Amino acid sequence: MKFSKSLIAILIVLFAVSCLSDKKSAVPVVGFVDAFEDATIAQAKDGFVAALKANGFSEEQKNIEIKYSNAQGSIPTLTTIVNQFAGEKVDLLATSTTLSTVAAIQKTKTIPIFQMVSPTPERMKVADASGKGPANLFGTMEELNYIDTSFAIIPKLLKPKGAQLTIGMIYNQSEPQSADALNRIQGLAAKLNVKIIALPLNSSADAQLVTQALLGKGIDAFFANPDNTVFAAFETILKSCNEHNVPIFTSEAGLVQRGAVAAFGADIYQWGYQSGVQAAKYLKTHKTDGLTLEMVKVRKRVYNAEAAKRYNIAIPADYTAVK
Repeated sequence: MKFSKSLIAILIVLFAVSCLSDKKSAVPVVGFVDAFEDATIAQAKDGFVAALKANGFSEEQKNIEIKYSNAQGSIPTLTTIVNQFAGEKVDLLATSTTLSTVAAIQKTKTIPIFQMVSPTPERMKVADASGKGPANLFGTMEELNYIDTSFAIIPKLLKPKGAQLTIGMIYNQSEPQSADALNRIQGLAAKLNVKIIALPLNSSADAQLVTQALLGKGIDAFFANPDNTVFAAFETILKSCNEHNVPIFTSEAGLVQRGAVAAFGADIYQWGYQSGVQAAKYLKTHKTDGLTLEMVKVRKRVYNAEAAKRYNIAIPADYTAVK
């Protein structure tokens, strides 16, 4: 069958228009990477999605697709997830917790990464010689200055009368923010007349054994520092501490909902929300002009009323009770 030149030209135009129409109808894709399953960390994703929706992007409206994957604590799985999203050339990557962020940075230099529940590039050891993070890294970060305030609430609330407090900690040697937090707290402890006993925990599976060993050293309180392993094993830690009448304090507001007495720290939901606002700005223009890594803005003094009552701890009026 022979086709006239005009008919061929018409077919070419129709094909081009069809392709253009398909391209325009395609919705942007977000690859959301979570390093592990945790009730507190999950609040970051909720906040991120809520921010997108508040700015006009939702799966209900079918103007965005959010592909969510959780590595369940497996580094090989985490690497596979990031590789897959990068191979699919998603419009942006959203990363929750340090491990996810670092994995994404290692894989792509072009896809914008919007981090949350992650520290500064310097603490993740991904900054260049001038101290700047990767050019495609955005979202919200946290530094350790707030740790001082978080830790200092313990002697204020327990009010020891001249006696030195002994506070126990668990830390993950492979997590930069965990080791850095321990070093910072050890430097602060002497000024507060506090003795620190810290034991390493590299797997949440060993949480009960390590916590019991720590409790056997006669600690007065437990401080849950910013550590993904502590997050994942928190219920185990809480059960052991409650059995030994040892209150838990923390720098993470989400852990107070799960049973810690009090905290001064970032609101994980708002942390995700703040990063989601940035991601929405990018999706509206597909330009990163004006976007940069921001310090987390919302920190709260919160307490758990049931836990405070259990340990007969008086909470100041400027603390908010969690629900």
